[in-house]
Amino acid sequence: MISDQTVFVVDDDEGVREGLSLLLSTVGQRCELYESALDFLDSYDNSRDGCLVLDIRMPRMTGLDLQEKLIEMRSKLPVIFITGHGDIPMAVEAMRRGAVDFIRKPFREHDLLDRINEALSVSDEARQRTLDRQALDEKLSSLSNREWEVFERVANGDMNKVIAADLGISERTVEVHRGHVMQKLDASTLAQLVRVKIESELVAETDSHQPQNLTREPQYKGSRLRGHNLFTDPLRFE
Repeated sequence: MISDQTVFVVDDDEGVREGLSLLLSTVGQRCELYESALDFLDSYDNSRDGCLVLDIRMPRMTGLDLQEKLIEMRSKLPVIFITGHGDIPMAVEAMRRGAVDFIRKPFREHDLLDRINEALSVSDEARQRTLDRQALDEKLSSLSNREWEVFERVANGDMNKVIAADLGISERTVEVHRGHVMQKLDASTLAQLVRVKIESELVAETDSHQPQNLTREPQYKGSRLRGHNLFTDPLRFE
C-alpha cells in the first residue's frame, strides 16, 4: 500500500493515533493525525484525496456528527469508523449515511489495512469520476443555445428534416450545427453522441454519498514493525 493519498486519523485516544501512524508508516502510507473532529474540520481541505479513519465516540463532536458535517460539505472522502462493542447500531447508521466500512475494537492491524486500501480505491475512483464530470461539463457548456437544441433532438433520434421544421431553420443549417456539436463533444458517431447525452443525464442523478460495495482483495504484502510481523503478531488496539 503506497499511495499519494492521505489517511486522516481522527481519534481522541493518543495511543490509538500513534499506533495507527506507526502502522501506516510501515506500508509507506502518508497519514495525518487529529485529536478531535473539530481539529480535523479546522484544517480540512475538500479537494484533498484519501480516506478518513474516524472514532465514533469522541467528546464535543462525535464521529457521526463529523460525518454529517462532511455530508453537508459534499465531501467525497470515504469514511471508516472505529467502534466499540456497544456501538454497532451507531456504526450501522453511519453505513446508511454513506460510510464505506467500520471496524470493531480490538482489531487486527491487517484487517484495518485491508479496509483502508479499499477506501483509498474508492477515493481514487471518485476523483476520476469528478474529473470525467468536469470534462463533460466543459464540453457541454461550450455549446450554443441552438447547438444544444440540435444536440438534444439528434440524440433523441430525430431526423434532420424534422428538427429543421420544428426549429424553423433549413436542413443544411441543422447539419452544420450537428457537425459543430459532434466536434465540440468529441463524438464521431451518432452512438457516441447518444452516449454523451445519457452521461449528462446520469450526472444529475448520481448520489455522491452512496455507500460503496467493497470486494477487492488486499494489495499489499506482509512487512515488519520493530520485530512484529504485521500478520502473525498483530498489534492490537483496545
